[in-house]
Amino acid sequence: MTARSLSDWLSYLEHLHPSAIDMGLERSQQVATQMGLTRPAPRVITVTGTNGKGSTCAFVASLLQAQGLKVGVYSSPHLLRYNERVQVQGVEATDAELCAAFDVVERGRGDISLTYFEMGTLAAFWLFAQAGLDAVVLEVGLGGRLDTVNLIDADMALVTSIGVDHAEFLGNTRETVAFEKAGIFREGRPALCGDLDPPQPLLDKARALHCPLSLRGRDFDLLINATGWDWSGTDATGRKVELHALPLLDLPMQNAALALQAYLLLDLPWDESTLRGALVNTRVTGRLDRRSIDWQGKSLSLLLDVGHNPHAAKFLAQRLNQRPVAGRRLAVFGLLSDKDLQGVLAELGETFSSWAVAPLPTPRSRPAQEIEQALQNLGARVTSHPSIALALEAQCAHATADDEIVLFGSFYCVAEALEWLAGASRRK
Repeated sequence: MTARSLSDWLSYLEHLHPSAIDMGLERSQQVATQMGLTRPAPRVITVTGTNGKGSTCAFVASLLQAQGLKVGVYSSPHLLRYNERVQVQGVEATDAELCAAFDVVERGRGDISLTYFEMGTLAAFWLFAQAGLDAVVLEVGLGGRLDTVNLIDADMALVTSIGVDHAEFLGNTRETVAFEKAGIFREGRPALCGDLDPPQPLLDKARALHCPLSLRGRDFDLLINATGWDWSGTDATGRKVELHALPLLDLPMQNAALALQAYLLLDLPWDESTLRGALVNTRVTGRLDRRSIDWQGKSLSLLLDVGHNPHAAKFLAQRLNQRPVAGRRLAVFGLLSDKDLQGVLAELGETFSSWAVAPLPTPRSRPAQEIEQALQNLGARVTSHPSIALALEAQCAHATADDEIVLFGSFYCVAEALEWLAGASRRK
């Protein structure tokens, strides 16, 4: 029998279970037990939240790696390659490693049906267990309480932010979302929340489980100014710790603040210079991701961001306002049909001089005509295009060196832009 390639495996996984999303831990718990999967590393940190999970995971991993720890990170979704989801020391798992892991899970599951995400998560756990890691950072895929990542009893649980998204699975209020996300808390173990207004169900869950709870605005916080930012936190003994004049970061600094508080509670060496370097060197593709491109003889500025809901749009607007440009800002935008279009547009107001909109390469895409009409109703200048790549090219044609093109709205948007950028580089 010919061994499956990674693309073969991924195609197989897409059709393995009757539905793409089937919330619950029973099936994957059975398989994990049959496989003998317990803990993927001595230290496990789980991260959930409506927005900011990816950058928070990256900051935590950078801080740990800076101390010489061997760290694995599991995240989703991916932009271009499935391999992005499973990384050890910042290096993506190879096709061969992933194929081997899928084969182990396939043999271990017997006749138990698993979703694409469940198979992938168990495969990641197995790979991490083989790698001899010191710590793993696990990003929750959806919600928390019923997400496969929650099979592992984490030593520390982080909640980045709480907003309404995926309402069909998590409910349509911040309270129901908070309940689901607090499901990653464990009895007596540290829990952290970066949301300045955590809903009561999250506080109740931490109290019921006797979790030492660190809240932003109470136990840790940050203060941003024009040239840098200051951070303050509280260690496990209640002692205040501060860092001053930290450099401004491209990634969300409130997520860096949350990661610093998590690191402080791990009782690892605290060297200010090492911590600063780890934060500055943290990068996440597609999150406030600034690029310089050469297009038809012009040097242009491009900002990529995967933000796709009102909470993310509000943050993007704030960051853009903090960093004015000499010229105009031009938007390239697409959105999935289940996202809050009016909520996203309301947060961005008059941020952009013009919009170029397009459908996303998925059946779940919102039609570009709907987005165009919504923007026209707001009095915006907008054009519609057959694809994100063509929308980006249209804005490049109009842009000058003083302008900034901002491409956002979905992982699909950023993925198509990255493919376009790779093609442009090859065409030089």
